[in-house]
Amino acid sequence: MARRSSYHVTKRSDGNWQVKKSGASRATSVHTTKKAAVDVGRKTAKHQDQSQLVIHKGDGRIQTEHTYGDDPHPPKG
Repeated sequence: MARRSSYHVTKRSDGNWQVKKSGASRATSVHTTKKAAVDVGRKTAKHQDQSQLVIHKGDGRIQTEHTYGDDPHPPKG
């Protein structure tokens, strides 16, 4: 089974926003606004078979999560 790729939008210490794949040592991209980072993160995640975009608040807490692609464990209900 393919492993889900996870991308995080987080605020950097320099005030910019980054998109970073889980486990990566460097950011995929860096942006001056959160909106731009979310837009790029969404496009990047949608191009994967199974992926997740985790958007963080400025203080680091998770704001929201989005899952893309075929979910092997969809929500029940």
